[in-house]
Amino acid sequence: MRPVFEWNLGSRVLHLGKRTLVMGVLNVTPDSFSDGGQYLDRDRALEHALKMLNDGADIIDIGGESTRPGARSGGAGSGKAGKATVTEKEELERVIPVITALKQKQPNAVISVDTYKTGVVRAAVHAGAEIVNDISGFRWDPLMRKLLAELKCGAVLMHARGRPEEWRTLPPVADIVTLAKRELREWTDAALMAGMKRDRIALDPGFGFGKNFEENYPLLKRFDEFQQLRYPLLAGVSRKSFVGRALARNGKDAAIADRIYGTLGAEVALVFKGAHIVRTHDVRACVEAFRLADMVVT
Repeated sequence: MRPVFEWNLGSRVLHLGKRTLVMGVLNVTPDSFSDGGQYLDRDRALEHALKMLNDGADIIDIGGESTRPGARSGGAGSGKAGKATVTEKEELERVIPVITALKQKQPNAVISVDTYKTGVVRAAVHAGAEIVNDISGFRWDPLMRKLLAELKCGAVLMHARGRPEEWRTLPPVADIVTLAKRELREWTDAALMAGMKRDRIALDPGFGFGKNFEENYPLLKRFDEFQQLRYPLLAGVSRKSFVGRALARNGKDAAIADRIYGTLGAEVALVFKGAHIVRTHDVRACVEAFRLADMVVT
Protein backbone atom coordinates (compact mmCIF):
# COMPACT_ATOMS: atom_id res chain seq x y z
CA MET A 1 0.00 0.00 0.00
CA ARG A 2 1.33 3.43 -0.94
CA PRO A 3 1.31 5.97 1.91
CA VAL A 4 -0.68 9.17 1.44
CA PHE A 5 0.86 12.63 1.92
CA GLU A 6 -0.12 16.26 1.60
CA TRP A 7 2.76 18.07 -0.12
CA ASN A 8 2.72 21.70 0.97
CA LEU A 9 3.84 24.00 -1.86
CA GLY A 10 3.07 27.17 0.06
CA SER A 11 0.37 28.49 -2.24
CA ARG A 12 -1.42 25.13 -2.40
CA VAL A 13 -1.25 21.51 -1.31
CA LEU A 14 -0.84 18.52 -3.62
CA HIS A 15 -2.46 15.30 -2.44
CA LEU A 16 -0.09 12.42 -3.08
CA GLY A 17 -0.78 8.70 -3.01
CA LYS A 18 -4.35 8.39 -4.20
CA ARG A 19 -3.04 8.41 -7.77
CA THR A 20 0.39 8.79 -9.33
CA LEU A 21 1.22 12.33 -10.42
CA VAL A 22 3.09 12.89 -13.68
CA MET A 23 5.87 15.46 -13.90
CA GLY A 24 6.63 16.45 -17.49
CA VAL A 25 10.25 17.23 -18.41
CA LEU A 26 10.99 20.50 -20.20
CA ASN A 27 14.69 21.00 -20.90
CA VAL A 28 15.39 24.55 -22.06
CA THR A 29 18.95 23.58 -22.97
CA PRO A 30 21.06 22.95 -26.07
CA ASP A 31 22.71 19.78 -24.75
CA SER A 32 20.43 17.64 -22.56
CA PHE A 33 20.94 13.95 -23.35
CA SER A 34 17.43 13.23 -24.62
CA ASP A 35 15.93 16.40 -26.07
CA GLY A 36 18.73 18.98 -25.98
CA GLY A 37 18.09 21.93 -28.29
CA GLN A 38 14.48 21.06 -29.13
CA TYR A 39 12.97 23.59 -26.71
CA LEU A 40 15.68 26.21 -26.31
CA ASP A 41 13.43 28.71 -28.08
CA ARG A 42 10.88 30.18 -25.64
CA ASP A 43 7.89 29.81 -27.94
CA ARG A 44 8.68 26.16 -28.71
CA ALA A 45 9.23 25.50 -25.03
CA LEU A 46 5.88 27.07 -24.17
CA GLU A 47 4.14 25.06 -26.89
CA HIS A 48 5.60 21.82 -25.54
CA ALA A 49 4.68 22.69 -21.95
CA LEU A 50 1.09 23.37 -22.98
CA LYS A 51 0.99 20.08 -24.89
CA MET A 52 2.21 18.17 -21.82
CA LEU A 53 -0.46 19.83 -19.69
CA ASN A 54 -3.07 18.91 -22.29
CA ASP A 55 -1.76 15.33 -22.24
CA GLY A 56 -2.37 15.22 -18.48
CA ALA A 57 0.85 16.36 -16.80
CA ASP A 58 0.30 17.45 -13.20
CA ILE A 59 3.62 19.31 -12.93
CA ILE A 60 5.97 20.86 -15.51
CA ASP A 61 9.64 20.62 -14.52
CA ILE A 62 11.68 23.33 -16.30
CA GLY A 63 15.47 23.13 -16.37
CA GLY A 64 18.05 25.41 -17.95
CA GLU A 65 21.24 23.42 -17.39
CA SER A 66 22.08 19.92 -18.54
CA THR A 67 23.27 17.56 -15.82
CA ARG A 68 24.17 14.70 -18.16
CA PRO A 69 27.32 12.75 -17.22
CA GLY A 70 30.42 14.79 -17.97
CA ALA A 71 28.76 18.20 -17.69
CA ARG A 72 30.56 20.61 -15.39
CA SER A 73 28.57 21.80 -12.37
CA GLY A 74 29.22 24.93 -10.36
CA GLY A 75 27.42 27.68 -8.48
CA ALA A 76 27.98 29.34 -5.16
CA GLY A 77 30.13 27.31 -2.84
CA SER A 78 30.86 24.79 -5.56
CA GLY A 79 34.40 24.22 -4.35
CA LYS A 80 36.46 21.84 -6.41
CA ALA A 81 33.84 21.53 -9.12
CA GLY A 82 35.04 24.80 -10.61
CA LYS A 83 33.19 26.97 -13.09
CA ALA A 84 29.86 25.68 -14.33
CA THR A 85 29.21 25.13 -18.02
CA VAL A 86 26.08 27.29 -17.67
CA THR A 87 26.31 30.51 -15.67
CA GLU A 88 23.53 31.68 -13.42
CA LYS A 89 22.80 34.51 -15.86
CA GLU A 90 22.45 32.09 -18.77
CA GLU A 91 20.22 29.79 -16.77
CA LEU A 92 17.99 32.69 -15.75
CA GLU A 93 17.70 33.83 -19.36
CA ARG A 94 16.58 30.37 -20.37
CA VAL A 95 14.04 29.46 -17.69
CA ILE A 96 12.45 32.67 -16.41
CA PRO A 97 10.81 33.71 -19.72
CA VAL A 98 9.34 30.22 -20.08
CA ILE A 99 7.98 30.16 -16.52
CA THR A 100 6.51 33.63 -16.98
CA ALA A 101 4.90 32.78 -20.32
CA LEU A 102 3.47 29.50 -19.04
CA LYS A 103 1.92 31.15 -15.98
CA GLN A 104 0.36 33.77 -18.26
CA LYS A 105 -1.18 31.07 -20.46
CA GLN A 106 -2.05 28.63 -17.67
CA PRO A 107 -2.18 30.43 -14.30
CA ASN A 108 -3.06 27.22 -12.44
CA ALA A 109 -0.14 25.21 -13.84
CA VAL A 110 2.15 23.69 -11.20
CA ILE A 111 5.71 24.54 -12.20
CA SER A 112 8.92 23.05 -10.86
CA VAL A 113 12.34 24.56 -11.53
CA ASP A 114 15.20 22.11 -11.96
CA THR A 115 18.25 23.91 -10.54
CA TYR A 116 20.84 23.87 -7.78
CA LYS A 117 21.54 27.64 -7.83
CA THR A 118 19.88 29.89 -5.26
CA GLY A 119 19.81 32.86 -7.61
CA VAL A 120 17.76 30.88 -10.10
CA VAL A 121 15.52 29.53 -7.34
CA ARG A 122 14.65 32.97 -6.02
CA ALA A 123 13.83 34.36 -9.48
CA ALA A 124 11.89 31.26 -10.54
CA VAL A 125 9.70 31.22 -7.46
CA HIS A 126 9.07 34.93 -7.88
CA ALA A 127 8.01 34.21 -11.50
CA GLY A 128 5.55 31.51 -10.41
CA ALA A 129 7.40 28.24 -9.77
CA GLU A 130 6.11 26.41 -6.68
CA ILE A 131 8.60 23.53 -6.53
CA VAL A 132 12.40 23.48 -6.54
CA ASN A 133 13.89 20.27 -7.91
CA ASP A 134 17.52 20.24 -6.72
CA ILE A 135 19.68 17.38 -7.99
CA SER A 136 22.35 18.18 -5.40
CA GLY A 137 20.17 17.44 -2.38
CA PHE A 138 20.43 21.13 -1.34
CA ARG A 139 24.22 20.70 -0.90
CA TRP A 140 26.07 22.38 -3.79
CA ASP A 141 24.92 25.86 -2.88
CA PRO A 142 25.42 26.46 0.86
CA LEU A 143 22.60 29.01 0.92
CA MET A 144 19.98 26.66 -0.56
CA ARG A 145 18.45 25.18 2.60
CA LYS A 146 18.04 28.58 4.24
CA LEU A 147 16.51 30.07 1.09
CA LEU A 148 14.02 27.21 0.68
CA ALA A 149 12.99 27.60 4.32
CA GLU A 150 12.45 31.30 3.67
CA LEU A 151 10.49 30.84 0.42
CA LYS A 152 8.20 28.15 1.90
CA CYS A 153 7.83 26.39 -1.47
CA GLY A 154 7.83 22.68 -2.23
CA ALA A 155 11.21 21.05 -2.76
CA VAL A 156 12.58 17.81 -4.18
CA LEU A 157 15.75 16.59 -2.48
CA MET A 158 17.54 14.23 -4.85
CA HIS A 159 20.37 11.82 -4.15
CA ALA A 160 23.47 12.18 -6.30
CA ARG A 161 26.93 10.74 -5.81
CA GLY A 162 29.60 13.28 -6.71
CA ARG A 163 29.10 15.72 -9.56
CA PRO A 164 28.36 15.19 -13.27
CA GLU A 165 32.00 15.64 -14.29
CA GLU A 166 32.95 12.84 -11.88
CA TRP A 167 30.21 10.31 -12.59
CA ARG A 168 32.06 8.26 -15.20
CA THR A 169 34.96 7.61 -12.83
CA LEU A 170 33.25 7.05 -9.47
CA PRO A 171 34.11 3.71 -7.81
CA PRO A 172 31.21 1.24 -7.49
CA VAL A 173 29.24 0.89 -4.26
CA ALA A 174 28.52 -2.50 -2.68
CA ASP A 175 24.95 -1.55 -1.66
CA ILE A 176 23.71 1.56 -3.42
CA VAL A 177 20.23 1.38 -1.88
CA THR A 178 21.54 1.41 1.69
CA LEU A 179 23.93 4.26 0.84
CA ALA A 180 21.21 6.34 -0.80
CA LYS A 181 18.81 5.80 2.10
CA ARG A 182 21.42 6.78 4.66
CA GLU A 183 22.51 9.92 2.82
CA LEU A 184 18.96 10.99 2.03
CA ARG A 185 18.16 10.70 5.73
CA GLU A 186 21.23 12.78 6.63
CA TRP A 187 20.46 15.45 4.04
CA THR A 188 16.80 15.76 5.00
CA ASP A 189 17.80 16.08 8.66
CA ALA A 190 20.16 18.91 7.66
CA ALA A 191 17.31 20.59 5.75
CA LEU A 192 15.02 20.38 8.77
CA MET A 193 17.75 21.79 10.99
CA ALA A 194 18.02 24.74 8.59
CA GLY A 195 14.33 25.53 9.07
CA MET A 196 12.65 23.67 6.22
CA LYS A 197 9.35 22.00 7.06
CA ARG A 198 8.93 18.27 6.61
CA ASP A 199 5.67 18.59 4.67
CA ARG A 200 7.40 20.64 1.96
CA ILE A 201 9.99 17.98 1.05
CA ALA A 202 9.83 15.06 -1.40
CA LEU A 203 12.71 12.64 -2.03
CA ASP A 204 14.22 11.27 -5.24
CA PRO A 205 16.87 8.49 -5.12
CA GLY A 206 18.45 9.86 -8.28
CA PHE A 207 18.50 7.14 -10.92
CA GLY A 208 21.62 7.64 -13.03
CA PHE A 209 23.04 10.43 -10.91
CA GLY A 210 26.43 9.09 -9.89
CA LYS A 211 25.26 5.49 -10.27
CA ASN A 212 26.81 3.17 -12.83
CA PHE A 213 24.64 0.99 -15.06
CA GLU A 214 24.40 -1.95 -12.66
CA GLU A 215 23.63 0.21 -9.61
CA ASN A 216 20.35 1.47 -11.08
CA TYR A 217 18.64 -1.92 -11.21
CA PRO A 218 18.75 -2.46 -7.41
CA LEU A 219 17.31 1.04 -6.99
CA LEU A 220 14.42 -0.01 -9.20
CA LYS A 221 13.93 -3.43 -7.60
CA ARG A 222 14.14 -2.13 -4.02
CA PHE A 223 12.52 1.28 -4.54
CA ASP A 224 9.85 0.43 -1.96
CA GLU A 225 12.55 0.54 0.75
CA PHE A 226 12.69 4.33 0.40
CA GLN A 227 9.21 4.44 1.95
CA GLN A 228 11.03 3.82 5.24
CA LEU A 229 12.17 7.47 5.11
CA ARG A 230 8.52 8.60 5.40
CA TYR A 231 8.53 11.25 2.71
CA PRO A 232 6.76 11.43 -0.65
CA LEU A 233 8.82 9.73 -3.36
CA LEU A 234 9.62 11.03 -6.83
CA ALA A 235 11.44 9.00 -9.47
CA GLY A 236 12.84 9.76 -12.91
CA VAL A 237 14.04 6.96 -15.19
CA SER A 238 12.85 8.37 -18.50
CA ARG A 239 15.04 7.27 -21.44
CA LYS A 240 18.10 6.91 -19.21
CA SER A 241 21.21 4.96 -20.16
CA PHE A 242 20.53 2.03 -17.87
CA VAL A 243 17.23 1.49 -19.69
CA GLY A 244 19.12 1.46 -22.97
CA ARG A 245 21.60 -1.05 -21.54
CA ALA A 246 18.80 -3.37 -20.40
CA LEU A 247 17.34 -3.26 -23.94
CA ALA A 248 20.68 -3.87 -25.68
CA ARG A 249 20.76 -6.00 -28.81
CA ASN A 250 23.86 -7.62 -30.23
CA GLY A 251 25.97 -5.88 -27.63
CA LYS A 252 24.71 -2.39 -28.55
CA ASP A 253 22.62 -0.32 -26.13
CA ALA A 254 19.23 0.84 -27.34
CA ALA A 255 19.26 4.35 -28.78
CA ILE A 256 17.42 7.07 -26.89
CA ALA A 257 14.55 6.98 -29.39
CA ASP A 258 14.17 3.24 -28.81
CA ARG A 259 13.89 3.40 -25.02
CA ILE A 260 10.26 4.51 -24.75
CA TYR A 261 8.68 1.11 -24.06
CA GLY A 262 11.43 0.06 -21.67
CA THR A 263 11.06 3.39 -19.90
CA LEU A 264 7.33 2.89 -19.51
CA GLY A 265 7.90 -0.57 -18.06
CA ALA A 266 10.26 0.85 -15.46
CA GLU A 267 7.86 3.69 -14.68
CA VAL A 268 4.95 1.33 -14.07
CA ALA A 269 7.21 -0.81 -11.87
CA LEU A 270 7.99 2.31 -9.82
CA VAL A 271 4.29 2.95 -9.31
CA PHE A 272 3.90 -0.60 -7.96
CA LYS A 273 6.91 0.05 -5.69
CA GLY A 274 5.37 3.21 -4.19
CA ALA A 275 6.37 6.22 -6.31
CA HIS A 276 4.07 9.20 -5.77
CA ILE A 277 5.39 11.26 -8.70
CA VAL A 278 7.09 10.07 -11.89
CA ARG A 279 9.20 12.49 -13.92
CA THR A 280 9.00 11.68 -17.63
CA HIS A 281 9.44 12.88 -21.21
CA ASP A 282 6.47 10.81 -22.37
CA VAL A 283 3.53 12.30 -20.51
CA ARG A 284 0.55 10.81 -22.33
CA ALA A 285 1.98 7.28 -22.19
CA CYS A 286 2.49 7.60 -18.44
CA VAL A 287 -0.89 9.15 -17.75
CA GLU A 288 -2.70 6.34 -19.53
CA ALA A 289 -0.54 3.54 -18.11
CA PHE A 290 -0.87 4.90 -14.58
CA ARG A 291 -4.67 4.91 -14.76
CA LEU A 292 -4.46 1.14 -14.85
CA ALA A 293 -1.49 0.80 -12.49
CA ASP A 294 -3.18 2.98 -9.87
CA MET A 295 -6.15 0.61 -9.82
CA VAL A 296 -3.76 -2.00 -8.43
CA VAL A 297 -1.87 0.29 -6.04
CA THR A 298 -4.66 2.38 -4.49
